[in-house]
Amino acid sequence: MSKVGVLLSGCGVYDGAEIHESVITLLALDRAGADVLMVAPDVELEVVDHLSGEQSGERRNVLKESARIARGEIKALRDLSADDIDALILPGGFGAAKNLSDFATRGAEAVAIPEVARILREMRAAGKPIGAICIAPSVLAAALGEDEPGLKLTIGNDEATAGVLEELGASHENCEVHRFVVDEERKIVSTPAYMLAERISEAAEGIERLVVEVLRLVVSE
Repeated sequence: MSKVGVLLSGCGVYDGAEIHESVITLLALDRAGADVLMVAPDVELEVVDHLSGEQSGERRNVLKESARIARGEIKALRDLSADDIDALILPGGFGAAKNLSDFATRGAEAVAIPEVARILREMRAAGKPIGAICIAPSVLAAALGEDEPGLKLTIGNDEATAGVLEELGASHENCEVHRFVVDEERKIVSTPAYMLAERISEAAEGIERLVVEVLRLVVSE
C-alpha cells in the first residue's frame, strides 16, 4: 500500500487549503487504497473572513486550522521526512501562495517557507512523486525552480500567473481543467482545479486523474 502525504495550508480557500480540493484528494486516495498522512506547518498567519472576503484582523495557527479538514489526524510538517512517505500532494487554495510560500506577495521573487522547501527537496532527492493542485505549483516553482530549471508545471491558462512561474524557473504548459500535466523525468504532476473550474465536479475530474498518475509514478519507481 502506498503512503501519500497531503500537505495542507490551513482551512478555507482565501487563507488556507481549498476545502473541496483537499477533500477530493483525500477521497481519491482512499478509493485507490492509499494510506494517507496529513501534515501542515505549525505557524500563525492572518485570517480572512470568508463571508466578506476581507482580512479579519485575527491570526490563527495553520496546523490547527488544517486539523479541521484532517479530523484531527495530522502532524506538524517539521516531523515529516521523505523517508516516511512514497509521494506528496499539495492541494491549492490561497494558503499555498500565502502560508506555504510568499508567492502571493512576492511573485517572481517568491520563496517557499523553509519546512516546505526542505520536504520538497527531500522528495526530489529521493525521486519520489509530487502532485500539485490549483495554485500549489507556484510553491514547487518557488522551492525548486532555481535549482531545477524547466520544471514542467501547469496552473491552467492564466498568462500572467504562468509568466511568473516561468520567471521562477518553471516551464508552464496550458492545461484544461479536467486534465493534468506530468513532468515524467522529475515525477511531478499538476492540474488546474479551481484555477479554471466553475463547478466542483470539474475540479474533481482533474484531481482524481492527478491522484491516479501520482500513484502510477509510485509504482513505477
